[in-house]
Parts: sequence; structure tokens; C-alpha cells
Amino acid sequence: MREQFRSDMSEVQDDVVDIFRELLNTTKLAVNALIKGDEVVAQEIIDDDDRFDALTLEVEERVIELIATQFPVARDLRFLQSMAFIAMYQERIGDYTTTIARAARRSADKPVPQPLIDLIRAQASLVYRVMDAAREALENRDLELALKLPELDEPVDSLNKQFYRELGRLTDEDEIEAASKMVMSARALERIADYCVDTGERLAYFLTGERALLEAAEAEVEPQKII
Repeated sequence: MREQFRSDMSEVQDDVVDIFRELLNTTKLAVNALIKGDEVVAQEIIDDDDRFDALTLEVEERVIELIATQFPVARDLRFLQSMAFIAMYQERIGDYTTTIARAARRSADKPVPQPLIDLIRAQASLVYRVMDAAREALENRDLELALKLPELDEPVDSLNKQFYRELGRLTDEDEIEAASKMVMSARALERIADYCVDTGERLAYFLTGERALLEAAEAEVEPQKII
């Protein structure tokens, strides 16, 4: 019976890791659609949002079922709670990816200043790194990597501020309209990275039992890889 429970928990973790992989791929597609003005790909991403909602809801329902039927305690209970929280973060990441796709659809065929395109590329590249690190930390239950996520997120926040400075320099109405969609997308990317940091916080809580914020956990817990 307990062997089946362990297998079920492993499947939950595998599902959450797989969702992260899909979200990373979809985020890349959304950003590319934004840069290229690809309305077709943008609409495909928008239409696919319900599937991500269903995937994350399935994880939450599986967690509830395991808690209700297996009565987990201590580390097992922390694990299941953390998977449910991370699934919720993933659902919101999916929503922000859809926000980028909607911006891509609305700004297609409108002139976008090259500096903003360069900024969105740079910011997206940093966000991909944060997303993949969150996925890897979760897959390997790597506390050290989880504790590095805030550090990886800092450059994302810095780049986001540059969008507003570039927007303030524009005077052409068409450029301002398209640029506003870029700024909206930059904000969405920033929030995606933030939810990855939240994922690291939940992972750190599962591994250590500490409820401190990730920055506090970094100071209190000596980084180490826990298998």
C-alpha cells in the first residue's frame, strides 16, 4: 500500500515537472509570436490555455485525493501541499503566457521600436533561464538551485524598468500603442519569473520544513543538494 503511495507521489511530481517543460516551450512561442507579429501562433496559444488549466487542476485534484485517502504526515504532507501550490503557480504562469499571446495578436502589423524588441528578447532569455532552473530544482529536489532563484530573477526586474523608460521617449501614436503591448508583455514575463521564485520557496519548504521566505531560507539553511 505504501509502495503505491510512493509511486503516486512520484507521478504527481513528474506531472508537475512536465507542465513546467510545456510552459517553457509555450512561453518561447508566445514571445516569438510577439516579436514576429505572428497572429496564427498567438491564437493557438490563446486557445491552448484551457488545456493548461485542466492539467494543473488535475494535479490539485490528485493531491486532494491522496491526502484524503492516505493521511500523509510530516514530509509527505509538505510534499503534497507544495505540489498543489506549485500547480497553482503554473496555472497563473499559463495565464501570463496567454497575456503575451494576446499582446502579440493585438500588436501585429504595428510598428514596434527596435530597442523594445531587443529588450523583450533579452528579458525573455533571462526568464527562460529562471523557468528552466525552477523545473530542474523541482525535478532533482535541489535545494541549492532553489535558493539561487531570487538571484536569477533580479536581472529580469531590472530590465523591466527599462521598458518604461523607453516608452517615455516615444512620441508617435502608432509606436506608443504597439510599445504599450510590449510593456504589458514585459510585465507578464516578470510575473512568470516571480512565480518560478515562488516555486523555489515551496520546494525549500518541502525539503527543510521551514516556512521562511526564500531569501530568509537562503540565510538560515546551508545550501545543499537533497535527493
